[in-house]
Amino acid sequence: MGNLTVRAIVAAKPATARYKLTDGRGLQVRIEPSGLKSWLVRYHVNGCERQYCLPRPFGVKTDAGHLSLEDARRLASEIKALGKQGIDYQQRLEDERQAEADTRAKREQRLTVRKLFEQWKLAELAGRKDGGAETVRGLEKDVLSNIGERAAADVKRADLMAILDGVKARGAARLANRILAELRQMFGFALVREIVTADPTAGIEKRHVGGREDTRERTLPESEIRALPGVLAASGLQQSTRHVVWLLLATGARVGELAKARRCDIDLDKGEWRIPAEHSKNSDAHVVYLSGFATDHMRVLLDASDSDEWLLPARKRDGSETHANPKGLAKQIGDRQLKFYERKAHSKRTKLENALVLGDEKWTLHDLRRTAATMMQGLGVLPVVVEKCLNHREENRIKRTYQTYGYEPEMRHAWRLLGERLVLLTRTDADNVVVLATRQS
Repeated sequence: MGNLTVRAIVAAKPATARYKLTDGRGLQVRIEPSGLKSWLVRYHVNGCERQYCLPRPFGVKTDAGHLSLEDARRLASEIKALGKQGIDYQQRLEDERQAEADTRAKREQRLTVRKLFEQWKLAELAGRKDGGAETVRGLEKDVLSNIGERAAADVKRADLMAILDGVKARGAARLANRILAELRQMFGFALVREIVTADPTAGIEKRHVGGREDTRERTLPESEIRALPGVLAASGLQQSTRHVVWLLLATGARVGELAKARRCDIDLDKGEWRIPAEHSKNSDAHVVYLSGFATDHMRVLLDASDSDEWLLPARKRDGSETHANPKGLAKQIGDRQLKFYERKAHSKRTKLENALVLGDEKWTLHDLRRTAATMMQGLGVLPVVVEKCLNHREENRIKRTYQTYGYEPEMRHAWRLLGERLVLLTRTDADNVVVLATRQS
């Protein structure tokens, strides 16, 4: 088996110069003046003699363990056998280290999901109305917190379905559908830029996630509008929110547009409220002609506002001023109709949990927009004028290009009719008002 024994190696003493003890099969022990005893393997490759120092010295414990005489002989035999096959053991180790380094470098160069999201946000979300804030919140909470540090190219369909199933399980089916839509856009962005080679959202449909979303058709009939003053008075709502309800019903505006209204955009003398393009959902500037009813409620909000800029001011956490949060306004309405929701009342919110219930179905602030349009239709306003009042963009590009009449007089008349009807319905003797049947268009 060789000339060396463990006892002989242990007994070898250091000298002023290094020296070697030789074992069979090309194995040697080199004794350093420091006392260190290293294993050396002498072998031949393609006619050339090579020498390799094994990484673990004799008698020294390392993280990889202790290298015994038996282990050293086995490694020496393997190295010499490879040499006979024309394979340089040291070169193979170097090649393996380089391959590992290359793999690590490629892994580090591959974008993580979070880095992909940052690229997509800069390229695609910056142009959105809110700068992509809503998308950022949704993906940060449910996606990036789970797979943000994973390589985007390694994400599988199963990874995304696990996230979407979790969102749906907490009762947020609509949010699950929205997150799917955002992920589809983000990975589509990655696919065309060869950041990923396959889109992991491919094959995932709404029916696999949140399911089909039914279009809301809720409107408040005039009987409920007559009851609205009473339930608002007993609801515990902030006074400003009550006037918001009436303004939305009297104008058909979106709650986000009213929440962001500035003083400088409102002219009560002219009876006009200008909605700038940056606050409009379709990026089209819009003018709302205020009826007497709407003007009264707008005036109350202006008088109550302590801001030089905002109609409905609010404070950020850092104390700076901003406008009211549309979601906050909507929550005030939802928190008072809990019988229609599958959740309990929040401990820090109102105890009047069903004070705003009207009829057998919940109503939302956006339903007031639909109600306003329906009431205008019932009052004989032409559909094209109703659409103009709602600031809906004409979908037919040809019509949009050639039919540019603004319908301002007709819109002003429509809002006046709506305001006059609301005055009648909210009178103390409103029970005597005849309910109008909706006209068929």
